[in-house]
Amino acid sequence: RGFLRAIGLASSPDAQSDASLSEFAASPNSGLMSADEIAEAIRLAPFVDVIKRNLSIEPVRESRVTVKDTRLIEVAFRNTDPQLAAFVVNGIGETFAASNQEQRSGTSRKTSDFLQQRIADLQSDIRRDELKLVELERTEGILKTPGDQTIVLERLAGLNKDLLTAENERKTAEAQFLSVRNNPERVSALAEAESARYITERENFLLNYRNETQKTIAGLTANRAKLLEEFLPTAPEVKEIDSQIKSLEDSLANATEKAQAEIQAYRGRTADNLLKVLETQYRRAQEKENKIRSAFNVQFQEAQGQNAGAVMIKLLQQNIETNKGFLDNLRKQQSSNDIASQGSDNNIRVAQYAIPPKNPVSPSRTTTVLAALLLSTLFGMGLALFLEYLDDTIGTTEEIESYLQLPALAAIPSIDSMPKRKLLLVGGSDRPDEETEPLNSELLINADPRSSLAEAYRQLRTSILLSTAGHAPKSLLVTSSLPSEGKTTTATNTAISLAQTGAKVLIIDADMRRPRLHSVFGVSNGEGLSTILSSEMSENEILGVIQQEPSTKLNLLTSGPIPPNPAELIGSQPMAELLVTLQKNFTHVVIDSPPITSFTDGVLIASMVDGVILVVHSGKSSRQIVRRAKQLLNDVGARIFGVVLNNVDLRSQENYYYYQSYYSQSQYRRDEE
Repeated sequence: RGFLRAIGLASSPDAQSDASLSEFAASPNSGLMSADEIAEAIRLAPFVDVIKRNLSIEPVRESRVTVKDTRLIEVAFRNTDPQLAAFVVNGIGETFAASNQEQRSGTSRKTSDFLQQRIADLQSDIRRDELKLVELERTEGILKTPGDQTIVLERLAGLNKDLLTAENERKTAEAQFLSVRNNPERVSALAEAESARYITERENFLLNYRNETQKTIAGLTANRAKLLEEFLPTAPEVKEIDSQIKSLEDSLANATEKAQAEIQAYRGRTADNLLKVLETQYRRAQEKENKIRSAFNVQFQEAQGQNAGAVMIKLLQQNIETNKGFLDNLRKQQSSNDIASQGSDNNIRVAQYAIPPKNPVSPSRTTTVLAALLLSTLFGMGLALFLEYLDDTIGTTEEIESYLQLPALAAIPSIDSMPKRKLLLVGGSDRPDEETEPLNSELLINADPRSSLAEAYRQLRTSILLSTAGHAPKSLLVTSSLPSEGKTTTATNTAISLAQTGAKVLIIDADMRRPRLHSVFGVSNGEGLSTILSSEMSENEILGVIQQEPSTKLNLLTSGPIPPNPAELIGSQPMAELLVTLQKNFTHVVIDSPPITSFTDGVLIASMVDGVILVVHSGKSSRQIVRRAKQLLNDVGARIFGVVLNNVDLRSQENYYYYQSYYSQSQYRRDEE
């Protein structure tokens, strides 16, 4: 508001916008000048709001030139008009400096006026008393007081001196109280000054007291050390010194605590507190003056009854001497104040004036582009991380090892992602221009032994054969966590791959809820696993139920007719005995079971076989559900050989490495042939 008064805007109530402020800055009246107090805060409020919205004042934390007890602040103002921006900044800086100088000089001036008034009052009192003394001596003559009156007069003189002192203290306290009460703008500054003065006094007192006490304690400690050379610590002389040291330490601790509490109380002293303190001091000075005046009046009546003339002369002499002493002190204070006011330069100045900027500070095209680029990049990264967080599926072998803590036995490519010439029927043409029939998806390994798909199943076969130490596993369960994850396809092609080594392999369709093995190979399902488990058969009769598939050299045991109680049959003792019988007659027994989390059949079989292969559909199987399937297998003590990642899209970047690996191996075999 001081800046607005200085430029005269307080008298322009219509200018309430940036535009009006800009117009005034260009007018002839825009120079800084002294202003009368003619505007209220409500009139200045619109202009103050305009400036405050765009004004920033920050301390300069680092500067090249460091001057002791010097601090720099930076004033900035944003506006579309560069001339106005520089004008406002410079105007606020000059107004602030001028206001500070005016406040400093005003304080000295008020102090000087107060001292001059007190000096004039004392001089008037001294002249009046001197005239009374001359007149009294002329009329009464020089009186000699008898000896018995000396004590009364001495007491009266002492009370008179105390009364004069109390009157001056009361007048000083009254002047300070009225000055602060009538000038509320000075209350905050005086409160800070009084608080700082008192805190400094208490800190100095505490420091001196601590130093003196510690010196005394050090001396006592030295004396105690000397006494210990002759006496034991329990001797009375030593105990006396210990008691003194303890007393001094307690006294120091209490004094420190009290001083710190007083300092803390003064740190929070507000302007209202200062006004109350000054009023309290003024009231106490009044009470003290009244008490002394009452005692003086009593003593004055007693002395006046003995020798009125001598009493008056004595009192006048006492008044003159006391007031002259006060007058000398006030003149010294006035001289010190005059010297201080003449030598007190303004401690605030404008270090560097603002000049109108040539280029706007905002918006910066480069900064905007970089910020947009950075924000878009961060947004893209955040979106990618968020989508990754939402994706609960398993898509790579690394995720299998990371989330399931199981080995990845193989990654089986998706049919759609493979080259079309690889998907030919057994015995079909190897030329790409020759038409072929579609391939049965469960017999993929037979499509082309040199394909990357066949190579993937061969890698799976190798992993299975090496999964147990000393010998290959006899019985193997192939299952999944949910339907449609490719367990039947994996079981079929794994069995074919094992049979290609010349081993005698049996594949069992233990999914008596949705059997598919008979459809894959095109065989009868009239008799099968359910027939064997629901009736008592000899070993030869059991082997008679098993069918042979000549093209793949596989032995097949279909599910048979769907029973009403599949889980009871699978978990029965005949099932365990059947597996023992079959393992005697076949090198490997591969079992296709229902999904683990849907039915208990697979869990029951898992506890009867040498190992389990868990099939996971790439990009479809949920991590949580697969973890649940793993936990179910672990609960029955099943041995999990690992996980087969099925239906992998080799066209994706994540799985390109595996396709390249399988393709390179299959190409190597093709070159050998």
